[in-house]
Amino acid sequence: MATVVMKFGGTSVANIERIQNVARHVKREVDAGNKVAVVVSAMAGVTNQLVGWVKEASPLYDMREYDAVVGTGEQVTAGLLAIVLQSMGYRARSWSGWQVPIKTNSAHGSARIADVPGGDIRKRIEGGEIAVVTGFQGIEPKDNRISTLGRGGSDTSAVAIAIGLEADICDIYTDVDGVYTTDPRIVPKARRLAKISYEEMLEMASLGSKVLQTRSVELAMVYKIKTRVLSSFVAPEAMKPFRIDDIENIGTIVCDEEEIVEQQIVSGIAYAKDEAKVTLLKVDDKPGVAARIFGPLSDASINVDMIVQNVTPDGKHTDMTFTVHTGELARALDVLKKAKVDIGHFDVKSSADVVKVSVIGVGMRSHAGVAARMFKTLSEKGINIHAISTSEIKISVLIDAAYAELAVRALHTAYGLDSD
Repeated sequence: MATVVMKFGGTSVANIERIQNVARHVKREVDAGNKVAVVVSAMAGVTNQLVGWVKEASPLYDMREYDAVVGTGEQVTAGLLAIVLQSMGYRARSWSGWQVPIKTNSAHGSARIADVPGGDIRKRIEGGEIAVVTGFQGIEPKDNRISTLGRGGSDTSAVAIAIGLEADICDIYTDVDGVYTTDPRIVPKARRLAKISYEEMLEMASLGSKVLQTRSVELAMVYKIKTRVLSSFVAPEAMKPFRIDDIENIGTIVCDEEEIVEQQIVSGIAYAKDEAKVTLLKVDDKPGVAARIFGPLSDASINVDMIVQNVTPDGKHTDMTFTVHTGELARALDVLKKAKVDIGHFDVKSSADVVKVSVIGVGMRSHAGVAARMFKTLSEKGINIHAISTSEIKISVLIDAAYAELAVRALHTAYGLDSD
């Protein structure tokens, strides 16, 4: 008997028929003798509708009340799934995040989990009850207010519940059957990975892959929670129930690097279309100027990613290029405008017509020439690189958006990731 946490996203619970399909997935695990907790998202489109209502009510709103509104979508799903499971003869009950309780900090709208005492739920599921828990929401203990974890937060809720229950597996059910070497819609020859390391998955999630939420991978990595990505649209009866000694039969397992026997140099190609480029021209080249540029952006909580600095031919000025999230571009330009007196004279150019393409793989730590192959491949396709950033296991480049698909396909082939 194993303890299994099963998470189902918005498309998996989009209507009653799909909720009934989810119930059959749960039935498979329970009938096999596993103890089960289920974490659910709001039905597809519901959270967007709730957010829209909040913004329509007032453009300047109290984030605590925002959380009180947008956190209701998951409660509907949890209650409906519990009702369906009860109609099938199973003991099930819904749990709101505050009942668990999933304790968070006070950053409403994007709260971070501080603690998940799993004692009450553990007693219930050990007694044969199925716990159906609302994802995305928790409670801020100081003011006893409902909090939400940000978009995609149900993944994080699921991993947190798995930690609290000391679960054997956290299964994340989505509309894809695993993690692929890249987006199959762009590269039909993309392959499903049987296993991927926490670090690689973290990079892929942060660099554009939408399969798992970044903070869920961080939590899983810290607490060594084995996580699996599966498809809820595979017939429940066609899937095997979870067994500790037979974990590799379906989906993609996110695990420690040491558990992957045959590690590729490059595991995947990710891309992000939500990048915007800002270039400050003719900034005085003197000590402290970078701090005067990026300090105000940091104070405004604007995250800067890639940074490139070029000294102009006269040796007295520099051009500074960096990237921000597309949604933050207007605010970033406003911050820079207000800081112009401190920064000194500069001209500014900006563009949202760019994309970030990344090559990811833990094998890059011990193999030379990965970057050279990337640059050569892009050069052969006539693709110009605007900026570069690297880490131990990834190389990212900023290119014109028009070349995004061409770059992804070319790099996927260049690193031998195409399926036969």
